[in-house]
Amino acid sequence: MTTIHEALIYLMVVVSASDRDMSDQELAKIGSAVRTLPIFEGFDPEDVLPVARECQQLVQGENGLGAVMSIVRDVLPERLHDTAYALAVEVVAADRRESIEEMRVLQLLRNALGLDSDTAQAIQLAARARHRRIV
Repeated sequence: MTTIHEALIYLMVVVSASDRDMSDQELAKIGSAVRTLPIFEGFDPEDVLPVARECQQLVQGENGLGAVMSIVRDVLPERLHDTAYALAVEVVAADRRESIEEMRVLQLLRNALGLDSDTAQAIQLAARARHRRIV
């Protein structure tokens, strides 16, 4: 059975890999989130790589992305849906390049989690603001 921690990592990996380019900034964001955010309390950061590999195997299987979205929807309690979306958006915002593929995966995630557009937009705007540079 997939844990909540694993489901959250799956989301971050899927959104990062969606444009076929897992940037250093995105990978660093995933690592930082797992090491520092309260939602990952009790999860060993050394387990990120094995969980990412599990996710990769799922994505390569039948109905890959759909399978990951189903796992996430089944594992995460509703009270964590906005948190899951926020984590995915943070990964997209990390390299300040929002690809069409990443935005499509975020749309699929919004639908899978049943998030309303106002909540999703607020999360996206906040992430962009946090990752903005002066120059």
